[in-house]
Amino acid sequence: MGTIEVSADRMVEAPADVVYGYVAGLRDHRPHYLASAISDYTVETGGVGAGTIVRYRLTAGGRSREYELHVAEPEPGKVLSQSDARSSLVTRYTVIPHDAVSRVRITTTWEGSGGVGGVFERLFAPKVLRRVHAEELERLDAYARHQSAG
Repeated sequence: MGTIEVSADRMVEAPADVVYGYVAGLRDHRPHYLASAISDYTVETGGVGAGTIVRYRLTAGGRSREYELHVAEPEPGKVLSQSDARSSLVTRYTVIPHDAVSRVRITTTWEGSGGVGGVFERLFAPKVLRRVHAEELERLDAYARHQSAG
C-alpha cells in the first residue's frame, strides 16, 4: 500500500483567471478539452466549481473504470479538486499566473493496492495517467487559444 501521486503540468496561453474559469467550468468548458481516454462525461449537479458532481468513464492502459467526482475549491481561483465518491482518488487542478499566460498542473493521488497487483499498479498506472493528464493539458491550451482567437 501507500499513496501514489501522478502529476503533469504545462503552460497555457491565457491569463490565470481565464484558465481557471475553463477548469471550473465543468459543464460549459471542460467537455471541449477532455482527454480521449474519458467517455460518458456527464454533469450530474451544478456545473461551475464547488458543489458540482460529474461522472465519467476513464479507459486507459487496457482498463476501464467509472468515476463519480465531487468538486471542491480549496483555493478558489487557484485550486480546484475532484474527489471520487467510490475510492481514495483525488485530482487537483492548480492554475498559477505567469505573466500573461498560466502554468496549469494536474495532480492525481490515490491509495495504491497491496500485493502483486499493487506492484503492477505502481509500475504502470503513473505512466498511463501522466499521458492522460498531458493530453488534457495540451487540449486545454488549444481550447484557450481557440477561445481567445474567436
